[in-house]
Amino acid sequence: MSVEQIIFLYLAVINIITFAVYGIDKALAKARKFRISEATLLLFAFIFGSVGALLGMFIFHHKTKKKKFLIFVPLMLLAQTALLVWYFFFSNIHISILY
Repeated sequence: MSVEQIIFLYLAVINIITFAVYGIDKALAKARKFRISEATLLLFAFIFGSVGALLGMFIFHHKTKKKKFLIFVPLMLLAQTALLVWYFFFSNIHISILY
């Protein structure tokens, strides 16, 4: 498996998990049960789950009134997109251990 395939697999998995976590937290909020902390939700966005977080926010209508989510999650998406574009199109990084 190439580095690029590993990256794409990681991105798919972390974003599916992040989306699910946002949905679970919304369901817990509606049921007035113990919640997933905001720090944990933002951490999932930070570890490259920003697409899943943004989709979860708007599909589940969750945390859309919280300023830190409305600012941090799109900024993370922008930063992560820039990093991935740089890696795939402009870097000459070769990780010989994985090849």
